[in-house]
Amino acid sequence: MTWVRAANNQASGYYRTATYPPLSEGQVRDRQFPLRRYGLDPEEVRVFLHRVADELNALQGELDRTRDENIRIKNHLRAWQSRFTPGVRV
Repeated sequence: MTWVRAANNQASGYYRTATYPPLSEGQVRDRQFPLRRYGLDPEEVRVFLHRVADELNALQGELDRTRDENIRIKNHLRAWQSRFTPGVRV
């Protein structure tokens, strides 16, 4: 996986390149591995992938809630700033 530092704003952190989009829960659940004579137990792999998919789903939900909260806070802050900025009166 390739991570690139954001060039325009050092505070924005890192982001994924388009080459490797984030995995979805369905991609993890539906992943199939070829069977080998002395390979992994398919049932153990399936159980593990479902566990990873559940965690990925929970984290994606938390990320969505965090983004929504950030938008709400930014909107309230803008509204508050516009009420108290000198020279701006409604």
